[in-house]
Amino acid sequence: MSDERELRIVRLGAQGDGVADREGHPVFVPFTLPGEHVLADVSGERGRLVRILEPSAERVEPICRHFGTCGGCSVQHMSLAAYRAWKGELVSSAFRARGIDADIADLVEPGGRRRRAAFSVERAEAGLAIGFHEAQSHVLVAITECPVLEPKIVSMLPQLGALLAPLVSKRGARLTITATNSGLDVLLDGTERRLTPDVRSRLAAGASDLKLARLTVSNDVVVETLPPFLSFGAADVVLPPDVFVQAVAEAEAEMARRITAAVGKAKTVADLFCGMGAFTFPLAARARISAFDGDKDAIEALVAASKKTSGLKPVAARVRDLFREPLSPLELNEHDAVVFDPPRAGAEAQAQRLAKSKVKTVVAVSCNPATLARDARVLIDGGYKIESVTPIDQFVYSAHVEVIAVFRR
Repeated sequence: MSDERELRIVRLGAQGDGVADREGHPVFVPFTLPGEHVLADVSGERGRLVRILEPSAERVEPICRHFGTCGGCSVQHMSLAAYRAWKGELVSSAFRARGIDADIADLVEPGGRRRRAAFSVERAEAGLAIGFHEAQSHVLVAITECPVLEPKIVSMLPQLGALLAPLVSKRGARLTITATNSGLDVLLDGTERRLTPDVRSRLAAGASDLKLARLTVSNDVVVETLPPFLSFGAADVVLPPDVFVQAVAEAEAEMARRITAAVGKAKTVADLFCGMGAFTFPLAARARISAFDGDKDAIEALVAASKKTSGLKPVAARVRDLFREPLSPLELNEHDAVVFDPPRAGAEAQAQRLAKSKVKTVVAVSCNPATLARDARVLIDGGYKIESVTPIDQFVYSAHVEVIAVFRR
């Protein structure tokens, strides 16, 4: 049951929703700001904004026509000053929750737009609807613009919809597009249509006309006109289909610069959760690298690139599940510094081993302040001191923030 209620927004939640206190319980109202008096349709702990009765002075006009329906961005309605303060508080509060009094640096804003997007795809009367779901909903919002995505991705959506429409059933599909140095890398997942020779020929011709670098349907590479690659330091790395990449090239470059500076003159570095080598190769310009990741395809891409890149110190890369088999203190002690950049779940098991090691410098990179703070607590309890904590705004207008933390013994 829901009902319309007047609410006073008192704070922002971790996901960017405004929070009102109602009879001792929080009510989360998206697209609202602290201090605002609003009318909301309330159901349990969720409220749908009906009307703003008294706006905040921090409210600004969103820059995208889809804001408020598309679930991709949550805070385009917030002034720049309030936005920066909120992003910093996301990191500060995570560290405070672990009893860590850390000096959080100002938000670093590298600029740039996302070079990868994973779209939902559904059949529609005019072909395919390609876009993002509304927040907490299965309703698809077909997008015609997106200020956080590379324009070349958005501009290609109508043509891709026409090309791929025959492959998509009523159940829908998932379309992942990556802007690479050699063109767009396109992956369609969830199709049930068998790729007959005629279908394959039509797709290949269409992909060629659109100048796609590669088109993959499920696990089947239909056509690869040019190997899709990204540059990390001096290396050009060819992407396996659907491998992890950092969202924004400019943010990745800023992180690599800061990581390299933090490592300094270390001669041997372990790069854990290394992926395809976004940080491996910049580090390898000055240090011998041991790189580890659980993704076999990513490691193979890293190894292939290292073999054809000159001017690097030795790079040894191995497949290893660092959640189940973290490096031991003895293995870690072979290195002057360790860099780790795990998925959102963090690297608790590896942090516990690091806490027992003698490694002088640890650089932690994370897209989840909560798990980073947890791992930082482990390192601090093991004798490390925090030198710096720097939030980096890779995920503009969202509740996500990248963080680099440097620890020293």
